[in-house]
Amino acid sequence: MSTENSAPPTARTTSERPSPTRRRRLFALLAVVAVLAYASDQVTKAVALATLSDGSPRPFIGDLIRFKLIGNPGAALSLGASNTWVMTGIALAVLVAIVVVARNLGSRAWALALGLLLGAALGNLTDRFVRPPGGGQGHVVDFIDYRWFIGNVADIWIVGAACLVVVLAMVGIGVDGLRDRDKRAAEASATDGGERSDD
Repeated sequence: MSTENSAPPTARTTSERPSPTRRRRLFALLAVVAVLAYASDQVTKAVALATLSDGSPRPFIGDLIRFKLIGNPGAALSLGASNTWVMTGIALAVLVAIVVVARNLGSRAWALALGLLLGAALGNLTDRFVRPPGGGQGHVVDFIDYRWFIGNVADIWIVGAACLVVVLAMVGIGVDGLRDRDKRAAEASATDGGERSDD
């Protein structure tokens, strides 16, 4: 039996999608990670509000990292502090982007990264609407003082997700779980097969 038209064993055609069962598992993983990221962010913020409300810094890791409560109207490093609505709009755009990208989900690593981003974005967005002055202009609760900026747990998840995305991009793994080289091999195989059929 001839196998000259078959794709390499490690390659999938670019039109092939994960099975419905696998996709459900990946979406479930994304949802669980998002819930855990969101919960950890909101719980730690509640604890910070309850224990650091006097404004006094508390040492955590010597003089390197300490706890200090602030309300941040902007983004990290207090950027955009005078444009809180812009920060809210960016957070909403991030949520939409995550939902759109997740439609092609086929990778556990990407499910983890997107789940962390989703939970973190929802955590900070919640502050925009429930923290004073509210209405989308609320100040985000920040309390982890790195000396050159003050952040929160959501920021940690965002940085972690960004690092994971960079690694996935470097090794060539797409959101769909396919490696770039496998996509090229599958496309080349499909092209060769089409040319042979024309002959």
